[in-house]
Amino acid sequence: MSGTGMEKPPAEQAPRVEETEQAPRVEKRAATPRVPSTTNKELPNLIPADDSDDETSDDESIKEDNEEYYEPTPKYNTRAQVAKHKVFHSNVTREAILSAVEMSFERLSPAKLAQRRFPLQIFCEIAGAVMDDETGELLEYRQLMKNHKYKRTWGTAFGNEIGQLAQGIPGRVEGTNTFFFIKQDEIPTNRQKDVTYARICCNVRPEKVNEPNRCRITVGGDRINYPYEVATPTADLITVKLLLNSVIIMEGARFCSVDIKNFYLCTPLKRFEYVRMHLADFPEDVIEHYGLKAKANKDGMIFVEIRRGMYGLPQAGLLAQELLEQRLNKHGYFQSTRTPGLWTHKWRPVQFTLVVDYFGIKYVGKENLQHLTAILREHYEISIDSKGKRYVGIHFDWDYKNREVHLLMPDYVKKALKQFQHQPLTKPQNQPHPHIPPKYGARVQYAEPEDTTPKLNKDKKRFIQEVTGTFLFYARAIDSTMLTALSALASEQANPTEATMTKCKQFLDYAATQEEAVVTYKASDMKLAIHSDASYLCKPKARSRAGGHFFLTKKHNDTDPDNGAVLNVAQVIKSVMSSAAEAELGALFINAKLAVPMRHTLEELGHPQGRTPIQTDNSTAHGVINGKIQPKQTKAMDMRFY
Repeated sequence: MSGTGMEKPPAEQAPRVEETEQAPRVEKRAATPRVPSTTNKELPNLIPADDSDDETSDDESIKEDNEEYYEPTPKYNTRAQVAKHKVFHSNVTREAILSAVEMSFERLSPAKLAQRRFPLQIFCEIAGAVMDDETGELLEYRQLMKNHKYKRTWGTAFGNEIGQLAQGIPGRVEGTNTFFFIKQDEIPTNRQKDVTYARICCNVRPEKVNEPNRCRITVGGDRINYPYEVATPTADLITVKLLLNSVIIMEGARFCSVDIKNFYLCTPLKRFEYVRMHLADFPEDVIEHYGLKAKANKDGMIFVEIRRGMYGLPQAGLLAQELLEQRLNKHGYFQSTRTPGLWTHKWRPVQFTLVVDYFGIKYVGKENLQHLTAILREHYEISIDSKGKRYVGIHFDWDYKNREVHLLMPDYVKKALKQFQHQPLTKPQNQPHPHIPPKYGARVQYAEPEDTTPKLNKDKKRFIQEVTGTFLFYARAIDSTMLTALSALASEQANPTEATMTKCKQFLDYAATQEEAVVTYKASDMKLAIHSDASYLCKPKARSRAGGHFFLTKKHNDTDPDNGAVLNVAQVIKSVMSSAAEAELGALFINAKLAVPMRHTLEELGHPQGRTPIQTDNSTAHGVINGKIQPKQTKAMDMRFY
């Protein structure tokens, strides 16, 4: 493996060694060549001009043209200083950015928000913003309501959301009694300090067939002091991919997806929570229907008492899943105790993964699928994708006749590049990450020198973080060629430099050049196999990189990776490796550790695993791991890896 990341190993037969019951089989393969680099163009200015509004907040940042930031201390709160440095920006998102369900993110300053300096893809998918098709600008609820093009659509969507959460709106939507509007003095005295805020999140969700324009109210979970357990087990991407492989190898098996509507809104809370909202954000028909003007305080705030589960509550996910588990257990469906989010029926040929409120179901026979959906319909409102064309943001092209499935995310990269306002290229870029030029004839390999280029400012630092977060899921799900580049950016995003920005530009050029990636899974014997590799001293501070390629193969053909990867690894080894052999040994340890839970999942899916073959191209690591070489000094290796 070169500095650019993992490359497909050759299919030549590697020497096989004897195995023990405890140790995995490790094989040796040839080293892979390096790839030359190309150049890339300068990235244009990505920050639009200031378009601040009149709305301000007490904690706004004040900024000069020379990028000097002023703290809101008395020194800068005098009239003279304020007049001199007055740059008030729109307080579009005053509160902390939350995930749609449980996880909260860091606060953004009003100045950054007013100038649209925020994580674009993260805002679109998690914090609730809508991208303007014409300008590429991100619009939140308040901007949408000021735009005549979107006002009616999103005003209606927000009114429907209020109606669903409250007591309904006659003729439009039925209520769930999730919360009730109250006056401020109705909040218990001992809970006055627990009142949190609400975020109005707008997203276009094409997979939600009945409601593509979604407006959701999420609660500021970072302000809630909940004294009980809140962690919710959910399936990860590896479990989903293993389930997909299990579908295509079983005769008569099919896949479909089921989505529960308002999953978090149906669970009674053990204790009520309280939220404040701005009266000005409510549509007039909602204000009139619920008489909100009479309940608002002098500051124009509306207070609600939450009595059922709601998006953003830290306890909502666990409470909703506990209730779901009780209902499914009665009919023979049980969640795995070793693989979170994997469910199996006691005797029916039905298995499914659960990601929040999204079911990916493997079944044999429509009557078995109907058994599960009937149980869900009894308690929830659900939508069914009977052909299983989409799940967790990934599109599936099923070919049951040839026992294949193709995974893709169409237009994901195109939309991301548009959000980052990436300009078309005049020259193609076929390398995602700069490689380390080989020094032919050199006997000593030295560590990469420290980066001495100038540090980036806060805006460019945020841009690096946005790019990394936007493409990471796509790289893990579909295009593994991006992993090494994203890993390099992620390791430097805390203190990025001009060199980091150059790497980021090259990565975006690469993403714009390449065609959309497709991962294909073919029928196999569901035997897990691994190719392991390492790149020695390829990172600053004398660190090395580990690489791994995990795939499912046939029992008697574990050296030829003719199947799509269920996992690719491209991570920096934390410890400093003293030799290339030790780096290879460290990569073997990392990959073998990751294989353990995958083996458990495959066994629970009904595919027993024998010994897992692992290939390596380093003869010393190959000998050490199989006990054929006994170095004189192994204490350091033992301490790090055993």
